[in-house]
Amino acid sequence: MKKYRPDWFISGLFLMLAAAWAKPGIAMDWDPVNLGLIIDIGIVLIFFFYGLKLDPAALKAGMRNWQMHTAIHLTTFLVFPLLILPFYPLVRGTDLEIFWMGLFFLAALPSTVSSSVVMVSVAGGNIPGAIFNASMSGIIGIVMTPFWMGLFLTNQNSGFNFSHVLLQLIVQIILPVVAGLFLRRFVVRWTVRHLIQLATFDKIIILLIVYQSFSHSFRTNVFSEVNWLVLSGLFLVSILLFFVIMGVTRFLAQRMHFSLPDRITLQFVGSQKSLMHASVFAGILFGGIGGAGVWLLPVMIYHSFQLFFTSLIARRQQNT
Repeated sequence: MKKYRPDWFISGLFLMLAAAWAKPGIAMDWDPVNLGLIIDIGIVLIFFFYGLKLDPAALKAGMRNWQMHTAIHLTTFLVFPLLILPFYPLVRGTDLEIFWMGLFFLAALPSTVSSSVVMVSVAGGNIPGAIFNASMSGIIGIVMTPFWMGLFLTNQNSGFNFSHVLLQLIVQIILPVVAGLFLRRFVVRWTVRHLIQLATFDKIIILLIVYQSFSHSFRTNVFSEVNWLVLSGLFLVSILLFFVIMGVTRFLAQRMHFSLPDRITLQFVGSQKSLMHASVFAGILFGGIGGAGVWLLPVMIYHSFQLFFTSLIARRQQNT
């Protein structure tokens, strides 16, 4: 078996974190073109390209298995948050509340698209089902993630305005996706030829968002009173959450008597969380809040580990 090698993007995430610590605020205060404007334009383009990449035929082919769809989306948007929610009373009003918010933000996110489909394909799962559910997860997440977070951000931030957030979601996410879907038929060949370049563009914008978020945190000294014991605990809880949700999806697949391909799809799509959506939602929901970097930290840990572990599972499944 080949050794696991983290790709340049995973390494880039931690380089951005280090850069934000060493030199926070690069290009963030320039006028009129600054890092925030570049990121805003990048987010619009990410979701425009997302619309271009959505294949209606593949989505239609994956629509039939409603039991699998229900299990995946209930796991992603209900079971995940409910695993974290009971711990809120224990941390409310304490220094640990901000870390709980980061974990709850992770739990409220949609699944990944590209990595979910790739892992399902490698492991021999239901590929049309993976494409449909991963794509639908991103669309459902536009509503569900702000809904879950809005329950707590209203208390955390007196400036939180749900109608303003909804407007930003429409302008920066929904309208670009719709535009991409509409124009897909005219540029489908160009899109297929440039899938790698489009994926690279997505990752570059995410890296910029990570740098911006952690810059805000370091500028406001959010991490100054955070000890390594707390950060280690956050790391362990994020990893533990992955194994718990893998166990939940395995249990659901067995109880619902899924076939092996459907079981693989439920486990891989239902257990993954999207760093792309996390980065975008962080900018929209948290704005310039100093703790945005802390809230992204569990997602970065979880995302890195899910790629590592699911790739091992997929390869092992491929060889059986």
